[in-house]
Amino acid sequence: MALLLGRRDAPGYFDLSPRGFIGSLVAVVLAITLTGFAPHLFGMSLPAGAATQSVIVNVVLFLAQAGTSYLALRQMGRQDGFLPFLTASNWVTLFSAILVVLSSLTPLSGLVLIGVMVMAIVTFVNIGRLVVTLTGWQIGILFLAQTVGVFIAIGIMMSLIGTPTI
Repeated sequence: MALLLGRRDAPGYFDLSPRGFIGSLVAVVLAITLTGFAPHLFGMSLPAGAATQSVIVNVVLFLAQAGTSYLALRQMGRQDGFLPFLTASNWVTLFSAILVVLSSLTPLSGLVLIGVMVMAIVTFVNIGRLVVTLTGWQIGILFLAQTVGVFIAIGIMMSLIGTPTI
């Protein structure tokens, strides 16, 4: 919540050490598993293999996001911010996944998804600003790098395994 509100003490809520980073990777694994298999838990019928496909696509997108983040931060001479950025981002990913899954249970799921997207952008900016201490331009470059990397990864995944089944 501190990241969403832009509080200066937000970095204090995260363990930004290598140990904390490993913990945040567990959060990402939970988020990917939750988004892949939660529809089955709630009795939604999906085509065979949809959960596995979702997990594979989300892992590839995570790797694309992490890779492009590292490259962008390295180009800016801010490799020191990579683990803190990814640690905070990973926890935001888990909370976003929980909100997305819960939103699928409501009739206003589209509206909730828009809210989650807005919250994700706000927290992204605040992670860059408060956790990694990037300037506005650096946050913009990091955002652009991640966006390009994710779009390239989506294109590659679509050519290899086709469009996701829903």
